[in-house]
Amino acid sequence: MNTAILLSGGIGSRLHSDVPKQYICINNRMLITYSLITLANSPFINQIIIVAEKEWREPILSDAAVNNVPADKIIGFALSGFNRQASIINGLQEILRQTKDSCITDTDTIFIHDAARPLLSEKQVSDCFNALAGHEGVLPVLPMKDTVYLSHDGESVSELLDRKQLFAGQAPELFRFKEYYQANMALTSERLAAINGSTEPAVMAGMDIVMIPGDENNFKVTTQQDLERFRSVVCAGKS
Repeated sequence: MNTAILLSGGIGSRLHSDVPKQYICINNRMLITYSLITLANSPFINQIIIVAEKEWREPILSDAAVNNVPADKIIGFALSGFNRQASIINGLQEILRQTKDSCITDTDTIFIHDAARPLLSEKQVSDCFNALAGHEGVLPVLPMKDTVYLSHDGESVSELLDRKQLFAGQAPELFRFKEYYQANMALTSERLAAINGSTEPAVMAGMDIVMIPGDENNFKVTTQQDLERFRSVVCAGKS
């Protein structure tokens, strides 16, 4: 069973909007619905758990219905956590609650994506699953284009890093369910609070994570400029 967790619990403070960014409508469709359509229509994804605050769940389902998202793949919701990784753990535990521990097999996977990255493509989904064989996880990455420096004090340059060895991780990320759940359960509260990326617990646990090329178009909508960039992409596609 391949289950997707779609994270939609952020408040989008940097956009300075009354509506969280993932629920802003572009061309009569919420941002979350764009990636939800891709997940629901993917032959690789069997079911979807959405992490969202309770007051947004009905609007999510209503917008999905209006946009003909197959409702049978959405099996439920999970509460948002105090940070992104805590939200993921809530999603994992909701999956366990619905399927029961005994039903989780060694081949079950968890596919994690952010509603704030609305340009998820089916190719990205298939690339992740096609790369998983022989590994415990898949991380799409982008190479570093700029010269990268390390500063120990935040004020002066300490050393130059080799950008050929540095990569920026992207969502979506794909993991073997059992191993990834165990990696998250091993986190102390302090470590959990410091996690920034989904793959961090997997790396800390020694899981075998293979890197694949990411997608420059799969950008995260964080600022007003990002939102306008997304709007221009969608409008160009409509023309």
